[in-house]
Amino acid sequence: MQMADLLNRKKAGLALTASEIEYFVAGFTAGSIPDYQASALLMAICLRGMTDEEAAILTDCMARSGDMLDLSAVDGVTADKHSTGGVGDKTTLIVAPLCAAAGLKIAKMSGRGLGHTGGTVDKLESIPGFRVTLSNEAFFEQVNRVGVSVIGQTGNLAPADKKIYALRDATQTVDSIALIAASIMSKKLAAGARNLVLDVKCGSGAFMQTQEDAQHLARLMVEIGKRCGRRVTAVITDMDTPLGTHIGNALEVTEALEILQNRGDKDLRVLCLALSAQLLKSGLGLSDDKAMQKAEQILKSGAAYKKFLEMVEAQGGDAELLRRNPDFLHAKCSRTVPAPRDGYIVHMQTRVVGESAQLLGAGRAKKDDAIDYAAGLVLHKKTGNLCRAGEPLVTLYAADAARLDEGEARFLSALEFGDVPPQKKPLILGKVE
Repeated sequence: MQMADLLNRKKAGLALTASEIEYFVAGFTAGSIPDYQASALLMAICLRGMTDEEAAILTDCMARSGDMLDLSAVDGVTADKHSTGGVGDKTTLIVAPLCAAAGLKIAKMSGRGLGHTGGTVDKLESIPGFRVTLSNEAFFEQVNRVGVSVIGQTGNLAPADKKIYALRDATQTVDSIALIAASIMSKKLAAGARNLVLDVKCGSGAFMQTQEDAQHLARLMVEIGKRCGRRVTAVITDMDTPLGTHIGNALEVTEALEILQNRGDKDLRVLCLALSAQLLKSGLGLSDDKAMQKAEQILKSGAAYKKFLEMVEAQGGDAELLRRNPDFLHAKCSRTVPAPRDGYIVHMQTRVVGESAQLLGAGRAKKDDAIDYAAGLVLHKKTGNLCRAGEPLVTLYAADAARLDEGEARFLSALEFGDVPPQKKPLILGKVE
């Protein structure tokens, strides 16, 4: 078999066979297929597309290129969730303990933040003492005992995806929906859970800008899961405004604690319940109504809050500090920015809001950048809210005044004011089962 044959077939718009896809993934991962040939194939895929079957085979090959986490040591129904990225998205901190309190086993690997999007691992590491690196034995033991563990991704999880993604990033082939779906799902297959809920975001703060593209991506990932023997549901959600009111690492833990105590931002609570209900439905075999009732009951009872603190304690974090002081980490400098005029916020460029948090110190431009766990911002007004000149608009947190200046200028550039309130968009735009 020759790479030239694969290139000619895909250039002509033909589907690759399973053996051809296996040959490409194995050869490129091992280094026998050079970057220039792999780049040509990725560009041909980007231009010509892939069938669902091709995408499923590619996903499976990428998943099997490294470690496949065997969750057979976990006693119970395993479940996981994944978000395609956004601003203020702390849903894992709420959904994972809620579903564990309902009886599912949440064995979750999460990533770090990069650019305008945050990462669950960074948020958890803002808790003093919290360990995101566990041995497989300790990971499985905690999932069996506590019901939930959230750790960082292992170094050899889907290595083919890491190599292919780096090449896609350099060759402007990131936006292929088939390649996006394969990248996401390969890591989820390798992580081993049998039930998965996907939060596919669209809008100004998401990779998928349109609802149509988000729907396409969601449908393909659900289909890949089905073909690979997993139960997958996707919820399509709006990211034209940040999720919740707190953006940053420790700040988002604080907001998650509010939701876990059945308080806080309504939209964030609604989405967490919707995602949890989908996992309870697929994992426990409940109807839509019963699953939602169970999720609401667990949140109201405080069981999800207790489960989160139990997870924190099991992974070395200071759970008692969180009980005593949910607002547990304070930045050196802060500034409350007033609204510049009367009017409604008619649009908020969510990506730019995320970039303002990054400038404050809460995010990374490169993978090895250090972050300030206390940095970030708290929104007092969001899209659709009426503002009066001088009213608090946002509070910024950073290590010094220079960062506050940068963050303020960037944040204000994200806002558009008007005299008429905008039409309210629903947070949950659709679902694919």
